Amino acid sequence: ASLAVAVLIASFLFELGQGSLLFFLALLNYIVVLLGNGLVVSIIIYDRALHKPMYMMVCNLAACDLLGGSAMLIRLMIHFLTGQKRMPYATAIAQAFCVHTYGAAVQTILAAMAYDRYVAVCEPLRYHAIMTSARLLSCCALAWLVAFVCIGVLFALNVGTPLCGSTIKHVYCSNRSILRLACGPTPINNIYGQSLTGTFLIIAFSYIRILHACIKQGRNDRSTRSKAFQTCASHLVLYVLYEISTMILILSQRFPSISQNIKRFFSILFIIVPPALNPIIYGLVTKELRTSIIKQFTTRVSHVKPQQVNTLR
Repeated sequence: ASLAVAVLIASFLFELGQGSLLFFLALLNYIVVLLGNGLVVSIIIYDRALHKPMYMMVCNLAACDLLGGSAMLIRLMIHFLTGQKRMPYATAIAQAFCVHTYGAAVQTILAAMAYDRYVAVCEPLRYHAIMTSARLLSCCALAWLVAFVCIGVLFALNVGTPLCGSTIKHVYCSNRSILRLACGPTPINNIYGQSLTGTFLIIAFSYIRILHACIKQGRNDRSTRSKAFQTCASHLVLYVLYEISTMILILSQRFPSISQNIKRFFSILFIIVPPALNPIIYGLVTKELRTSIIKQFTTRVSHVKPQQVNTLR
């Protein structure tokens, strides 16, 4: 009941003339996304000690979060500030492409991260021989390439599909919301779109193998098992967070009885919650990244204080 009330309050604020308040909330969330993910990317690039496969993939995931947050929140802020609900067809397709690319890239990058952790836990002695700089570059490039190709094919299937409407009852443009305007059934598009969700099976398989290896190694050495779990903790938290938000979004769209306000609410959560929480998860769970952030901050502060003292003198 409380969720429904929260959804209704959020949906009717704009109708009651509270567009400026919603704009401020969206802007605040976007600032959190920019600062959090920008800080993670900057620290990883600046600190050479973090130039490791795991952190370089985290850097790619942060860049992906910036893409998703920007694709959603910028347009949402324009809507709240100006009340403009219309957008050109090309802009709608561009937003839908960016949103879907974000969703696909998160899956492929998480799959690459799962492979990296699988090698680190199951083949620790061969890890550096397997995860070379060339292999790391190939994994990251392949993750983005697969995401772009898959989403490119998804939208290529929409070319030539006649539309019998121009009103999308959704917070942002997506492939499914556009196909709902089609004049006839689109079975090929629907089947292909559903098949793209299968990448989570690859990630799940990798982490199941990792957990099995942790339990097997931990029978003789508890410290080894604890270290293996700590190595995968942040990845597992990110994976569970993203999959939960994805499943909630998919299930909410599959039941017509659910109100449009609740569907819109879950759609917004899918885009804005993971990009805002992921940097916090990196900082809290990943010890090396947290230590580097604190070190850089304290170093900057220590350099600023003497300058202030000299200025006062």
